[in-house]
Amino acid sequence: MENKVPEKAKLLEKLRANGFTVPDFVYVSAQKFVDKDFAELTAFLDVHRESFKVIARSAHPLESAYKGGTFDSLETYADIGGIIYARNRIIKLAKTAKQLSIQRQQIFNNAPPIDLEQMGMIVMPFINGSSVMAKMIQNHWEFGYCRNRNQKVQTEPHITRVPHDRGLFQLSRAIQKRLGFKCEIEYIISTEGDIHVVQAKDISRIETLEEKQSERSIRLDGIRRIRKQRNYRERPVYVMDNKAFYIDLITRCEDLIQAGSAPESATKEIVDCVAEYEAELEAFALRHQRFAVLGFSIHDTGELYQIANHYLDDFPDQQKKLSKALHNNLYKIDIFLGEADTLIAKDKFRVNLCSHDAYGIDTVRNPLWSAFWQAERHDAVVKEFKRLGFKTGDTVAIDIGTDDLPVVYRH
Repeated sequence: MENKVPEKAKLLEKLRANGFTVPDFVYVSAQKFVDKDFAELTAFLDVHRESFKVIARSAHPLESAYKGGTFDSLETYADIGGIIYARNRIIKLAKTAKQLSIQRQQIFNNAPPIDLEQMGMIVMPFINGSSVMAKMIQNHWEFGYCRNRNQKVQTEPHITRVPHDRGLFQLSRAIQKRLGFKCEIEYIISTEGDIHVVQAKDISRIETLEEKQSERSIRLDGIRRIRKQRNYRERPVYVMDNKAFYIDLITRCEDLIQAGSAPESATKEIVDCVAEYEAELEAFALRHQRFAVLGFSIHDTGELYQIANHYLDDFPDQQKKLSKALHNNLYKIDIFLGEADTLIAKDKFRVNLCSHDAYGIDTVRNPLWSAFWQAERHDAVVKEFKRLGFKTGDTVAIDIGTDDLPVVYRH
């Protein structure tokens, strides 16, 4: 079992030793989970019992080779069972929801193979507050604020060069100077206004670059992006039309039933069709490091989904298999969408951004963009995309004009 202490734990310990305000924490290696050696963890939790809950942060020895946010942090109960649950949950998420992201980083970023059973944990007291990430871009500091989900009225994630507390400038500069390399720093600002350093990451080897331009276009109604220093990007595109997918499934169901096929064989053929679609999504994501999704139809096919889901109700055992496949398919679609850095769809679809997605160092070069058209124009815009021949595998470009409206081109 790997005993190397992760970068995340080493840097926090160094900052704590140098007098920075780091929350009390304990690092528990994977070997200690195997040996059930929880003496140090128990002593830590005894001190923080009054909190009732803690934050369990992933701490794998190879985690620094992956982009921020690849592995999860979870709130959990302040007891041994809660920490074990959080670790198991983080490992399970890495094997399921995050598996595609991990594969893509191994292919495109040369991230090393990773044994998830070597996952350690950093445990900290839960601090009620909001997340701020700071880093130096070129010659200036920027600060990314994530909305506080505990507040009823929330603001969107945003980036600013002017933090709410100017002390963040001095603190960030002092941390970077002490660590001796360019770093990304994550803070939690408590409800009392106290600034806690909860993570630092070495970003000295990460570059930021620009891109070029093309033609054949359709004008959209708006663009959402956290960073506004770039007004152009090109991406290979996956055209997602789940309405057509469900119509095809329903047609297959009807054809098989009309042909008098045995329910078992009919269901297998339909479930295989669902699996082929999922394999197509995964293959596309593994071929392209950066890509866009053009959403003719994403999750707005509720009626067709229900028809497909219940088409075999006369055969309960087979219907259960089809229902499970279609439910899992929605999950696989969400995972695929989570890997795209560009979404082109009607206004009702928005990318749900966590702090790393919104303003982590990996977004400096390739921030998330969401180009949209108004919902009432949906049918007309989709018809125009089809007339222009947009299809999966094309390279598309988004050019944002002086009016801050996007025009989408196809090569």
